[in-house]
Amino acid sequence: MRAILFGGGLSLLISLLGTRYAIRFFTKQGFGQPIRDDGPTTHHTKRGTPTMGGAVIVLAAVVGYLAAKLITGQAPSASAWLLILLLVGLGGVGFLDDFLKVSRQHNLGLRSRAKMIGQTLVAVVFGFLALSPVLQDDRGWRPASDHISFIRDYDRFALPTILAIVLIWLIVTGTSNAVNLADGLDGLAAGSSILVFAAYTLVNIWQNSQSCALEAGPKCYEVRDPLDLAVVAASITGACFGFLWWNASPAQIIMGDTGSLALGGAMAGFAIMTRTELLLLIIGGLFVSITLSVMIQVSVFKLSRASGLVRSVFKIQAGHRVFRMTPLHHHFEMLGWEQVTIVIRFWIITGLAVATGLGIFYAEWVAGIG
Repeated sequence: MRAILFGGGLSLLISLLGTRYAIRFFTKQGFGQPIRDDGPTTHHTKRGTPTMGGAVIVLAAVVGYLAAKLITGQAPSASAWLLILLLVGLGGVGFLDDFLKVSRQHNLGLRSRAKMIGQTLVAVVFGFLALSPVLQDDRGWRPASDHISFIRDYDRFALPTILAIVLIWLIVTGTSNAVNLADGLDGLAAGSSILVFAAYTLVNIWQNSQSCALEAGPKCYEVRDPLDLAVVAASITGACFGFLWWNASPAQIIMGDTGSLALGGAMAGFAIMTRTELLLLIIGGLFVSITLSVMIQVSVFKLSRASGLVRSVFKIQAGHRVFRMTPLHHHFEMLGWEQVTIVIRFWIITGLAVATGLGIFYAEWVAGIG
């Protein structure tokens, strides 16, 4: 438990001080955020704000975690290294995207296909290693399983290894892109991520106390290295807290794709390794809603440009849009909501989603014990 406190505290301190230095460094280098011309006009004032701040989050989380393990005299686990692989790997893909944007001074960095290739490479390597017998512990537990899970694995839904890797790829790429879409207002992605990673800190602490390795009862959890995963989750939470100090409105630095892809990938990693894959849809409900808003907008718009027969069936006119602008937070901007109001209310929604997810997680255990 000391490692959890050390990891969270050190990461917060490193991020808080490191972000201040990063603002000066990125400003001096001219790494300012390009702004899309077709976005909300209120965002034009952000043009030139230092970006790639997510690099500080990643660095602070990794250094904070490793320092905590060193202080407590413990060795990092295989599960923790895999989480770090996701965090750093997807952060690297995002960094390349951000660097191309600032070097070209254009809001388009990596092409979507190139970005997806990078995300896929990281996700597949993670999935292969997490399912590999090489990382199996003395109980026969691997970091990930080939079962579909909600709060624990469904025994009836075992997948062939190749399909399990495809599922992992879908979760990792989907979640990383979802957080990327949410990173559009000052403090929105960072603040919401804090709540999600804090939730996974609690989930891992509880799974450790009720681990099957301790013969905790019929509803114990077969999760490898839950306590070490809690240290990683606390470290990421602390790093996001430190960054949010400077990212809160008006933001002095933006996390960019470097941070959003890394944080989304880490969320997916926790869901996979804690056997709570489908529960992530509830805990990360805000990110799901934002992603769905984009999918609905694009789908309806494409249907509206189809033949007249299709439009008459769905009762839509040519060029019809469900939302004034997507992702979802931009829709509320176009309705006249202040950015700070949107962010705070979206934080509230995230808090409710996290509370609901944790409630379901705990209720399942209580019902099983009873």
